[in-house]
Amino acid sequence: MSDPKKNSPKKELTTEQRMLLAFALMGVVLLVSQYLIPAPPESPQKKAAPAATTSKQTAEPVKTAEAPPPAPSTPAPTGQVNSSSEETIRVETDLYQIDFSNRGAVIKSWVLKNYQDSTGKPLELLNARAIGKTGYPFSIRLKNGSSAQKLNQALFRATLSADKLRIDFEYADSEWHARKSFAFRNKSHLAEVSSEVSQSGRGKPHLLSWRGGFGDETVIGAASNQHSVFYDLNEGKLNVLEAGKAKDGPVVNRGNYSFAGIEDMYFAAVALPESTDGFEIHTISDLVPNAIDAKEEPNAGVAVGGEHLNRFSLFVGPKDTDLLRSISPRLEQLVDWGWFAIIAKPLFLSLNWLHDKYLPNYGWCIILITVIINFIMLPLKVTSLKSMKKMQGLQPHVKAINEKYKGLSLRDPKKAEQNQEIMELYKKHGVNPMGGCVPMVLQIPFFFAFYKVLSVAIEIRGADWLWVTDLSRPEMLAIRPLPIAMVASQFFMQKMTPSTAADPAQQRIMLLMPLFFGFMFYNFSSGLVLYWLTGNVVGIAQQLFFNKFIHTAAPEPPPVSKPARKSRK
Repeated sequence: MSDPKKNSPKKELTTEQRMLLAFALMGVVLLVSQYLIPAPPESPQKKAAPAATTSKQTAEPVKTAEAPPPAPSTPAPTGQVNSSSEETIRVETDLYQIDFSNRGAVIKSWVLKNYQDSTGKPLELLNARAIGKTGYPFSIRLKNGSSAQKLNQALFRATLSADKLRIDFEYADSEWHARKSFAFRNKSHLAEVSSEVSQSGRGKPHLLSWRGGFGDETVIGAASNQHSVFYDLNEGKLNVLEAGKAKDGPVVNRGNYSFAGIEDMYFAAVALPESTDGFEIHTISDLVPNAIDAKEEPNAGVAVGGEHLNRFSLFVGPKDTDLLRSISPRLEQLVDWGWFAIIAKPLFLSLNWLHDKYLPNYGWCIILITVIINFIMLPLKVTSLKSMKKMQGLQPHVKAINEKYKGLSLRDPKKAEQNQEIMELYKKHGVNPMGGCVPMVLQIPFFFAFYKVLSVAIEIRGADWLWVTDLSRPEMLAIRPLPIAMVASQFFMQKMTPSTAADPAQQRIMLLMPLFFGFMFYNFSSGLVLYWLTGNVVGIAQQLFFNKFIHTAAPEPPPVSKPARKSRK
């Protein structure tokens, strides 16, 4: 038997890992470029996600909105129950527009009325490109692996309630009997769902599936942001599986789950079962052409249930923290704040509070919060700038030491003496060589926090600012002004900042940094570029103040020294 680890494809670095690696490389350049230019380090590999576990435990009750109860379980009829023709039935609430088909009792369209996709059209949560391969959402998947094609193609009898907010489906023949029920309420993202299947009078364990992707399929990289999710009450944590986990076949998890379903970056569809004891979720991967270039990509899919009679509340909607918390505190964990959650979540709450109370525009909120952050860090930045000013004054001394050891090879033992002299020089004058990196190091946690907030906060999705139509996405212009302005401000600020490099060649390398930043930021969300640009403008103002009012004593001129002799081998 082949080792699955050897056959698994190599993991690609995530966007967060790429950015962190880029900052790490820049830090290395800033620190050691005064001595030599090091080779770039190898890219770290993304760690594999922990294997999902199964568990059992008595669950705490989940808070749900009231809805009409599902159809009660009754004995299978002795005669035939079906429909003579295929029909589409629309159920519409204040929040949803859903088209059902009685062929298979499935959903052909689920539109969130208050949201739009990246093209400006009403947000369709189904992936139409997947239907021919995967079937429609809420198709039946038999637990024993046998085909449910007969039921998924059968013409169910559909009954719509008087208020048109509840629809019941039923089918029966000499062998099979199946029921499905969907009940909705206005102004609620919760529905009540039930399904029951029996064969020859015996209950048939089954699941209801949603395959081929979920959410806004019009954005770049949509498939990579789709996952199956389930909250394990035994472990007390949310488990997230990407489609790649199911590349060799469905991944089955069964346990004591508070909820289970599918998500993308901003939206989720999860089942909250009445009884969490032994609830089941299958994670499925389907290769489906994307909406950008029709390239086939693995899209996540799920199937939930596992009993012959399944009953659960179904949440379908935005991953809004207040909304999720009002349904169940555990649902709030669907919003992934990333590595710097301790900063990202308070940052989001601050932006939201500022937006709701004082500035009804998230662009101006980002600018104001950035200004506040920079002024809070001002004492540390002043210390760093003083250190850089001292290092600038010591450059003639550093140059003299380098001239003393000029011509030595990197392997020459005298090189160690050269580095030792430079470090003693810094120590004598109270200079920290890392001091110049402090401003950038301080910004990294806030950079990642802003990146996460702009990536997952549904409140900022679609928020505009001046000419920017969506702060969570790059500018929709052929030439993007924000990254260009950011490069210009970065270059200007770098020219104002005291140089700690004695070698002109090293100084020229430092001047390439703004171009590197511009390349890195050009395809980032405009809100993230706005944050960095604002930080640059504030940094320029602080540097002007520092250059005018804060001075450091100039060191004595360096003594004239003779070049060191090369050591003999």
